[in-house]
Amino acid sequence: MAATLGLGSAQFGGDYGISNTRGRVSEDEVRQILELAADCKILNIDAAHYDGDVERILGRCWPFPSPFKPQLRTLRLEKGLDWLESRLRRSVDHMGLVRAHSALVDCAEDLMGPHGDALWARLEKLKGEGLISKIGISATHADQPVLLARRFKPDIMQVPASILDQRLVRNGDIETLAGLGVEVQIRSVFLQGLLFLPREALPANLIPIGPHLSRVRRIMMESGADPLHAALSFALNLPGVSTVIVGVTSAAELRAIVAASERKAPRINYEAMALNDDVALDPQMWFADLGEKAARRLVRVA
Repeated sequence: MAATLGLGSAQFGGDYGISNTRGRVSEDEVRQILELAADCKILNIDAAHYDGDVERILGRCWPFPSPFKPQLRTLRLEKGLDWLESRLRRSVDHMGLVRAHSALVDCAEDLMGPHGDALWARLEKLKGEGLISKIGISATHADQPVLLARRFKPDIMQVPASILDQRLVRNGDIETLAGLGVEVQIRSVFLQGLLFLPREALPANLIPIGPHLSRVRRIMMESGADPLHAALSFALNLPGVSTVIVGVTSAAELRAIVAASERKAPRINYEAMALNDDVALDPQMWFADLGEKAARRLVRVA
């Protein structure tokens, strides 16, 4: 069974992403996006906290009663478990809700540290109290998501995958996670907009992959597919995936995504599109010379 779409919200609070030319999404546009998402039964909303005020924006913009399934993210554990729990409770309150559908540990390093078991126990407590219905982990390839899943037994694992980043597809991790009974979400299906970026606009660190991106676009063209259609078809039809999280800056973009997702999947050689470049597959390395904070701001797209 093909996966369904979910909606990322990082763009609602800031101008994230290297291909974002529109900046922060206005609240009127957020309302239009949410209205269209509801009409299209796109109900999973991944609520990013990051730099913007996304949770309050969502609370002001979605209808009540809300048809959506909001998904929260934990902040870093630096201020302790009590503070982290308080912050999750405030997140639910900011969105005008009594409870959230799910909460993800946003930094897997916190789980792998000395307080990992205590952090997970605290989330299980909040689940038991009914504040959240499901708990999960947002992981990267380097976090070894299968090992995390076997240790903590999450309801949800969210991982990156795309036609350019096929590492967790090739090594079988996505199907293994699904086989463990985990709901698998994938993000970064457009690799932070890299698929849509003209070759001449590539950051300096990505110039070496320009020829590969040109080959990818040629393969798509020869198969009669555009980048949006090809990327969505790949993601939505991956075995084991339940939800594909996409970020948008307008209702028109969401409408185009929905239309592309409903088209017949193209016959295309996806394996030939995979990148094998550590810098290109780690968006925080794209602008490493700008510093960590600036890099995170430019590439964060939930």
